[in-house]
Amino acid sequence: MKTDLELALECAVNVYHRYALQRPLDDYLSKDEFSKLLKETAEPFLRNTVPPNTSTESYINQLFTKADANHDGRLKFTEFLSTLSLVAIDAHNRSHEGPGGDHDHDHDHDHGHDHGHGHDHGHGHGHSHRH
Repeated sequence: MKTDLELALECAVNVYHRYALQRPLDDYLSKDEFSKLLKETAEPFLRNTVPPNTSTESYINQLFTKADANHDGRLKFTEFLSTLSLVAIDAHNRSHEGPGGDHDHDHDHDHGHDHGHGHDHGHGHGHSHRH
C-alpha cells in the first residue's frame, strides 16, 4: 500500500513525462508544455494560488522564469520540481489566510505547545557510570 506522499511524488513524475515527452520528444518541458501541464492538471489549484491582480498566464510565466535556473528556455525535471514547491508554498500561505485575506487567521496552530514539558527528564543520568 503506497503512502499519499509516495503517490504524489509518483504522480509528479508521471505528469511531467506525459507533457515533456510530447513534441519534441525530449525529457524537458518547453514553456508551452509547462503552461499546458499546469492548466490541464492543476487549474483549480492555480486559481487559488495566482496572486491577486495577476493573470494565470503571467503567473505561469513567473513560475517558469523562476524555475528555469540555467535559463535555457526549458525545464528539466529538477527545475519542474522547484516550480511545484513554489506553487505548494503559495498554496500553503494562502491556506492560512482567512476569507478576507487576514494573515493572522489561525496562524498559531500547533506552534508553541508543549515546549519545555517532558523533554528533559533524566538525560545525562546513569550513562557514563558503567566503565
